[in-house]
Amino acid sequence: MRFPTPLEEGRLVRRYKRFFADVLTQTGEPLCIHCPNTGSMLHCMAEGARVWFSRSDDPKRKLPGTWELVETPHGRLACVNTGRANALVEEALEAGLITELAGFTALRREVRYGEENSRIDFLLEYPAGPAYVEVKSVTLGYAGGAVAAFPDAVTTRGAKHLRELATLARNGVRAVQLYCVNLGGIEAVRPAVEIDPAYAQALHEALAAGVEVLAYGVTLTPQEIRLDRPLPVLVSPASI
Repeated sequence: MRFPTPLEEGRLVRRYKRFFADVLTQTGEPLCIHCPNTGSMLHCMAEGARVWFSRSDDPKRKLPGTWELVETPHGRLACVNTGRANALVEEALEAGLITELAGFTALRREVRYGEENSRIDFLLEYPAGPAYVEVKSVTLGYAGGAVAAFPDAVTTRGAKHLRELATLARNGVRAVQLYCVNLGGIEAVRPAVEIDPAYAQALHEALAAGVEVLAYGVTLTPQEIRLDRPLPVLVSPASI
């Protein structure tokens, strides 16, 4: 996925109230831009970090730009716009790059389902029946390591989605949790049990119920993001 307009580079001043970030452009212009990330962005940002943002000339927008990428304190690029994950996955699905999910005949987005009033990111139709695919964007990395973790903050919503998928799997419906790892230099993914043990437990229970757990890494540049390789998911007790 290429960015539709060239990203602008700047430096992070601060992120605040979750959805706002102050940046300085390369010309010294101070801007308040939208931060499209509801998580803690742990290990993703520091004062003065290099950032890349898309600028909009839409007069209806309250903020002139959207924060897209950041250079983390560990020197990695991360895509902090969580809305990009679904678009990346859809692009890869349509191109047949996610081999475990190839061969579908129809794709639907944001379909209501489940006992807890959820929406599934993708409902794929196959001759043998449907597959429900939930996507999570992963950006949490640690110094000196190539294993990313999810989530970066307690997520009751994420645990709910795993419960919904587990119920589907127990009823014989194909259910898939897919981690889109929007962080460079990563070779595997694990549940962040140190941050949200309830989510880690829900993931173990989902696996036991028959939910498929997949992870794919991306190649990141300020010009393009491309989902391009499968990654192992480490979920044994020894790995968390």
